[in-house]
Amino acid sequence: MTESIIIAELNKGKIASVTAELVSAAIKLGTTPTLVVPCTDTSIADSAGYEGVSKTIAVKGACFANYDASSWAAAIDAASPAGILVVAATPQSKDLVARIAARRGISVVQDVVSIEGMNLTSPIYSGKALQTVSLSGDSAISVRANVFPAASAGAANVSVVDQTADVMTAVQEVIARASTRLDVSEANIIISGGRGLGSPDNFTHLEKIADVLGAAVGASRAAVDTWDEIPHSMQVGQTGKTVNPNLYIAVGISGAIQHLAGMRSSKYIVAINKDADAPIFSHADYGIVATWEETLPVLESALASMM
Repeated sequence: MTESIIIAELNKGKIASVTAELVSAAIKLGTTPTLVVPCTDTSIADSAGYEGVSKTIAVKGACFANYDASSWAAAIDAASPAGILVVAATPQSKDLVARIAARRGISVVQDVVSIEGMNLTSPIYSGKALQTVSLSGDSAISVRANVFPAASAGAANVSVVDQTADVMTAVQEVIARASTRLDVSEANIIISGGRGLGSPDNFTHLEKIADVLGAAVGASRAAVDTWDEIPHSMQVGQTGKTVNPNLYIAVGISGAIQHLAGMRSSKYIVAINKDADAPIFSHADYGIVATWEETLPVLESALASMM
């Protein structure tokens, strides 16, 4: 089934009611919707739960304090999976989705008023006529308000992609979110490194954090294949070990399919990577867009102060 990506409409820092209508529109397309919430405070995404939405991604960044077309488009494009983009037909969102569509090289259909499968109807000639077009692949559409019924509220399955430069705040939020999700009495934790660590010597930083958490240290296939010092016994992935910990921390790992096959069932996944486009972020419960050099010392210090 084709995937759709709904960009939540915001009003004064809250999820606008038209977002529920966008969910219904996306479902009419015959797609599985993912909801993207641009925000400076990820807590607003906790209320963004709708029946039929498979996942909610809170994209956190300082740029979302005020609308800036270029930075919003870049941040949301990086954090959103491929598929059909769906937004409300407001001036800001129509501008935003057109910019993301231009970045992705996909077509745009504005002011949609009817959806029948992949057939979309929208007004032309200042509303004097209607046109119907058929989608044949990924595209971007804006949907007029008060046309589709609002989807029913449901539980929000929220993951976070943190693109702020404030690593300390991001680390604190990771710890807070993880502590509410994990049962310490049966905790099992893995911290894994990839080729993004730059050198096998840098796995010592993972070992320090593992010592604090009582965790095991793993590695991606890319790290094992690149460095003789990283043994195959540490490899997590399709050709390595399949793991199912309560907490999995991926550092410098892009998220290749073979690696995801070995750890995607982890109960809570944290990804640290400097590349905002890394596929790992689409599967993480919390992602920090930063270098490991910036993040690991802060994480180690924060954990040590808690123990």
